[in-house]
Formats: sequence, structure tokens, C-alpha cells
Amino acid sequence: MNYLKYVFTLCIILTTYSCFSAKGLPVKEVKDNSTTESSTVTLDHSSWDALLKTYVADNGDVNYKGFKTESKKLNDYIDYLASKVPAEDWSINEQLAYFINVYNANTIKLIVENYPLKSIKDISSPWLKNRLKIGDKDFSLADIENGILRKMNEPKIHFAINCASYSCPKLLNTAYTAENVQELMERATREFINNTDKNKISANNPQLSEIFKWYKSDFTEKGSLIDYINQYSDTKITSDANIEYIEYNWDLNDKN
Repeated sequence: MNYLKYVFTLCIILTTYSCFSAKGLPVKEVKDNSTTESSTVTLDHSSWDALLKTYVADNGDVNYKGFKTESKKLNDYIDYLASKVPAEDWSINEQLAYFINVYNANTIKLIVENYPLKSIKDISSPWLKNRLKIGDKDFSLADIENGILRKMNEPKIHFAINCASYSCPKLLNTAYTAENVQELMERATREFINNTDKNKISANNPQLSEIFKWYKSDFTEKGSLIDYINQYSDTKITSDANIEYIEYNWDLNDKN
């Protein structure tokens, strides 16, 4: 096992949060009624929404060549996000939308900067290297996912963020906002679980995405993994089913 894979396994799959940090940001946790709280800030994600609607297909395929032609607009949006440092008076929905967009926009930027390529894993330390800023602090994609989003106690974030790969939950062509984040996370979760290319669900012998193996602890805080999936799956899994996992396909989710 090479060093990168070892660190990824140790720090992410085994949910060792100490490897990643929010670096002083006031990260909120989803609790009862917290998603209805008001916020004193309203962020503008319209430029990102326009890019997504232009260069991401309804099935999640991404036109990276197109994004490359719009690098300035993409970078301007990422700079805008970097200038908006989350504060205590942000609502949980404002934070969720912000950090999901930070992750997805910076992932697109990472691919565009290295395009053409076959896989995000062709890039050196794609998740562990500090490549983005929030305020004056440097963050890696893993910091955003594991040091922030996973600590917000909302497992649906796993279906909202996109790792630019075929087996990932699809990148929606709508920007997340405080107003739509709950609805879009619900939609993304339901669509991913019922996507027969990503999961092959049956009552007794379900084959699941490795996301459910890597992050199992996130899905089982209030019950079993099967309990979680059955909330969204059109086909219900029996409690004693034999679960197998589908090998992850890291090929680029490129339109071409």
C-alpha cells in the first residue's frame, strides 16, 4: 500500500478526524430544528449556478473543456468564496451550501488545471495538498470534507460533494444555496442510492457503492446501514441481507 493510500485509509475510511482541521472556522452541527434557523448573511452563488447549468449535463457528466474556457469566471467565484469567511451568525444551511460549493468548485478547478487527464488520482495528492483558501488560511479538499462537512453531522453531504469520478454521486447542475440545500441534498441522496450504475439494490443481496463502506460510521449513528439506505431506496433491503461492495471507478466523469 503506497503512502497516499495509507493516509487516505487511516484518516478518511477509519474516520480519524484528528488528521483534518476546521482551522478555527466556527463549524455548526445539524441538530433538531437547526435547519430552520435564520442567517444574517446571504451569499451569491449565481455565477457558479450559471457555470453548472452550462457545463454539467443532467446526468452529471462534466464538460471540463468548457469549464477551461471559463477559467476566469470559475476562479472569480472561488476567490469570492475565499473572501467570505464563515462566522457564528451564519445559519447551518448557509454553511452547508457554502462548504459544498467550496468543495465542488475547487474540485472542478483542480481538474481544469490538469486537464486533459483520465482520473483525479493522476494528480499528485489531489485531496491532501493545500490548494484553496478561506480568508487567510490554507485548506485541502480533505480538510473541507473531513475537517468540516463530516463534522456537521449530516451524512447526506456525501452525495452532494463530487470527486470528479464516474462512481461518485453526480454533480448537480444547480448551485447549493441556503434556501435549497436541504431539498438538493435529499434529491442527491435519493438519486444516488437508486442509481443502478452506482448501487445494485436487492432485498437479500445488495451491492453498494464503496462510499457506504468508507464512511459507514457516518450513516449508522442512528441505526444500521440498511436502515439508512431503506429511507431512500425504492427497493427495501432485509435486515439480514448480505452486503457486497462495488469496486470504485475513478475514471473522470468527463462528458467526452
